[in-house]
Amino acid sequence: MKPLWAIPIVLLLAGASSAQERRPSHCIALVENTPGLEVIWRAALSDPVPSDTVRLSYIDHSMYLIQTPGGLDVVTDYNGHPGGGVLVPDVVTMNHAHSSHWTANPDPAILHVLEGWGEFDAPAAHHLDLGEMLVRNVTTDIRSRFGGGAERDGNSIFIFEVAGLCLGHLGHLHHEPTPEQYAAIGRLDVVMAPIDGGMTLPLPAMIRVLQTFQSSLVLPMHYFSTTSLAAFLSGMEEEFLIERRSEGSIEVSLRTLPSRPTIVVLQRAYLWSDDGD
Repeated sequence: MKPLWAIPIVLLLAGASSAQERRPSHCIALVENTPGLEVIWRAALSDPVPSDTVRLSYIDHSMYLIQTPGGLDVVTDYNGHPGGGVLVPDVVTMNHAHSSHWTANPDPAILHVLEGWGEFDAPAAHHLDLGEMLVRNVTTDIRSRFGGGAERDGNSIFIFEVAGLCLGHLGHLHHEPTPEQYAAIGRLDVVMAPIDGGMTLPLPAMIRVLQTFQSSLVLPMHYFSTTSLAAFLSGMEEEFLIERRSEGSIEVSLRTLPSRPTIVVLQRAYLWSDDGD
């Protein structure tokens, strides 16, 4: 597989004329990672996010909380159970390969509920411009839940463009992206990747995907044992630095991206209110 920077960007231009009114994607326009110095860590989710910075917190399974300087809260692969806290996200994304990645009854107070699957054989197509953040998706197929065949466009890779960064959540990825899909995704500075090695992509295939992206930061998710995590890290250690942290959150900006691709293992922590209720 060619590295991402070598994939022709012209592949994603088809149909662009019908969406000229949309805010352009800087992740697609810029396909080279910006080198930086180091990752900055914080722990308190209630603290304001510094300017030009994004905070990512691992909740559980495939759920990450993304927080911005302007106060946006986004939860990925939202299943309705992020914890016992009082936080109501502004945006949630969902995928329906399994019930642990979506809910039929999201909190009605959530302003934007983005389903990763479409209806009536039409793929999901999200391009949510929140000013501070642009949220878009690229669909991929999933294996049929009833055995045999595949569901076209059943999964979405969601891309979050904020603070000059391009953050990607691979969802319940079942196949390696095509060159066209890689081009539509664009550059990813940070990628949240499922590494269970069975329910999603086999580990060798997932490792090839991440080697192609060459993201500055890889945040593992969707693994069920220390054995699968160890196997993933072993397969990545020749090309990626590995950092295991006791924290559940990371703050990152363009200035603080690591200069070498790095895997950061965060601790899972459900969301709770500040008083512990």
